[in-house]
Amino acid sequence: MFIGTMAIGGGELFYEWFALYFPKNAAFQPWQILTHMFMHGGFMHIAFNMLALWMFGTPVEQQFGGKKFLFFYLSSGLGAAILMLAYYYYQYASGMSALEAAGYSPTETLETLRSGYAMYDTRWSQVLDADQLGKFVSVFNGTMVGASGAIMGVMVAFGMLYPESKLMMIFLPIPIKAKYFIPGIIALDLISALTGQSFFSPSNTAYVAHVGGALTGFLIMWYWKKTQFNKNRWD
Repeated sequence: MFIGTMAIGGGELFYEWFALYFPKNAAFQPWQILTHMFMHGGFMHIAFNMLALWMFGTPVEQQFGGKKFLFFYLSSGLGAAILMLAYYYYQYASGMSALEAAGYSPTETLETLRSGYAMYDTRWSQVLDADQLGKFVSVFNGTMVGASGAIMGVMVAFGMLYPESKLMMIFLPIPIKAKYFIPGIIALDLISALTGQSFFSPSNTAYVAHVGGALTGFLIMWYWKKTQFNKNRWD
């Protein structure tokens, strides 16, 4: 997918087809919920994701087996996408409700948003402040790509399977046990999602998707551990 993105249509064609758009956007297609996981925004994006997948995914796959790992990986990615879209819907619905209360027709508002990239009615600024208006328009036009949400789920599985393993960050070469390191990374993502403050990632990182992938991974691991001795277990 990455090679195709770079080689065909200058990247725009693959983004239009396979990146995940907001469902109200005319460019949204159902398959994007899956395909966005195999899209990346550049070489460094895919390089760091594949490094993390190799580091954490290899021992987890050895423990799970191929089919179980694939199910876990894709489920974590889907969970990340669902939570991210829910967050987007909340921001979109908040803006739409405020505009509707001010007398703007939801149908006409949607038509304006769909009329072109980053299009909006300048009168909306009388209802929404600059931050609200920016989020309202950017959520509608934004795309999500990358495997980070799925990889966060894999990291959670690694931490639960190998809690005593020692890990180090590239920019912080201090060994930290996985049972502390991985929750710490998730906590930083959660803080970034709530405050907009970026610590180690670019400002356009989908932090809510990271949290969604981690949460999905944890819930699957918890369920499998709970049912490992009954008929619902995964052999």
